[in-house]
Amino acid sequence: MNEIVTLLIVWIVTSISLLIISKLPLGVEVDSPQKAFLSAAILGIVTAIVRPILRLVFVVPNLLTFDLLSSIFTFMIAVVCFSIAAWLVEGFRLRFGIWSAVLGAFALTLINSLIYKLLGV
Repeated sequence: MNEIVTLLIVWIVTSISLLIISKLPLGVEVDSPQKAFLSAAILGIVTAIVRPILRLVFVVPNLLTFDLLSSIFTFMIAVVCFSIAAWLVEGFRLRFGIWSAVLGAFALTLINSLIYKLLGV
């Protein structure tokens, strides 16, 4: 599949997921579909920039734990990226702070996976 089409699908799926998450009692608030699209774009950009930096930071702990905690570190990176995106986008808020970020990142992963499975992507 073309990279641009793949990027658009990821953007749309993430936007829809953010809208769904904002309806759940997790403390994640998104003001409108337009803010969800903007938030998804910013989340993608933040993740592309922050993930490699944080992976570098977590190299030593991963080596010390023989990569056993790799999934936890990956999730922590997702929470940080989710928090940064909410901080950057007006209209995308985390009502309960870090707890909303943790629940929101987890829900985003789960809902995105379900949507991709339904789409057969």
